[in-house]
Parts: sequence; C-alpha cells; structure tokens
Amino acid sequence: MRNLEVEREVSTMLPTMWGEFRLHLYTDSIEHREHLALVRGHLDPLSAVLTRVHSECFTGDVLGSRRCDCGEQLQLALNHIATLGQGILIYLRQEGRGIGLREKLRAYNLQDQGLDTVEANLALGHPADARRYDIAALILKDLGVSRVRLMTNNPQKIRDLEALGIHVVERVPLLPTVYPENAAYLSSKALRLNHWLDLGDLPHVGLEHHGGNGKKPHP
Repeated sequence: MRNLEVEREVSTMLPTMWGEFRLHLYTDSIEHREHLALVRGHLDPLSAVLTRVHSECFTGDVLGSRRCDCGEQLQLALNHIATLGQGILIYLRQEGRGIGLREKLRAYNLQDQGLDTVEANLALGHPADARRYDIAALILKDLGVSRVRLMTNNPQKIRDLEALGIHVVERVPLLPTVYPENAAYLSSKALRLNHWLDLGDLPHVGLEHHGGNGKKPHP
C-alpha cells in the first residue's frame, strides 16, 4: 500500500468577514481529494497554534442545517481565530463522518424513522465514525506546526492527532446551540461517541432504549 502524502497545490490570499487568510489547497496521494487550510497571521513553530480540524458538512456548513452542530462549530472556530488574530482551520473532505453526502442523507431518513446517528450509520453498513486525521496531521507538519490548541469536543480527534505526532497542548471547547432539531443528535454524540457536551443543557429526548454507556440525558 502506498504511503499517504499530501501536496500543497496552490496558495492564495483570501479576504473574508473574519479578516484576511492565506488559503492553501492540498491533495492527498490516496483518494486524491482536495483539502484546505485557512491560515491567519504568523505561525510560530515554537508555540501552540489555535487550530480547528473540521470535517466537511455541506448541509451544516453551507445550508445552515440545524440537524447538526457542524456549521456553528465552523463559525465559532473562525470567530476564535479572528479574535486572536492567528490560527489555522483545516477543512477535510470527509462528509458525513466519512461516509459521503449520499449516505449521510440516507442516514437522515433512517434517523427520521427513529434511529440515532450512530445506529443509522451502522444500519447502512458504515462505521459509526469513519473519519481519519492523518491528512490533517500531514498538513499541520507541512505548515511547520506540531503543537496546537485544538478547538474540538471530540476526544477521539485528540487521541488520533497525538498518535500522529501532533501535540494537543490544550482543548478549546466549541459549545453548540441546542435546537429542537439537533437535541437528539447532540445527545447521541455525547452518549454514543463520548463527545464532551454538557447533557444538563440538553432536553430529555428519549434515548433510554439505545445502547452506548447506558446513561440518560438529563431532563
């Protein structure tokens, strides 16, 4: 099997509502997908750089879907980087926790029939979470960064990046807004995928029959 590599194909300046960024486009050597790195300010290789590793979510990032918290996390991360005046947002092309847009939409239909987000993926023959972060680690290393303050609620992302040689010095939470449309999804992320979310802030959404760790969301 070929070793995974990333290549920086093109870079350009990008003025945005959050200020000016340097936008780098990378391709990976295995699936040849295009991944992005938005860089704000000077990157000090000796400092822990504020960083978000964000997986593509067309419905949340572009359309503002309230079925998930992805779009809001993207906005929060860019706001944090803008406030600090320095940081990195890596945008990985792995839609739907790695199963692709078509399968994610099929999973939505299963969720509407009563499955949670994990059960829906499994019912379609996919892992609960098929994402990988080796591409993000390679991009960070290409940018000269090995220490990060990572904006995430996902403990697995931290473990994976640490195993890939990226030292996560600090976790910066990205706390979502709870809507009726995403309450069950957020509860499932906390109960089934062990994301750091305060269930005390979530309404009771009837997940008692599900597996996982057996805990119920607080009323």
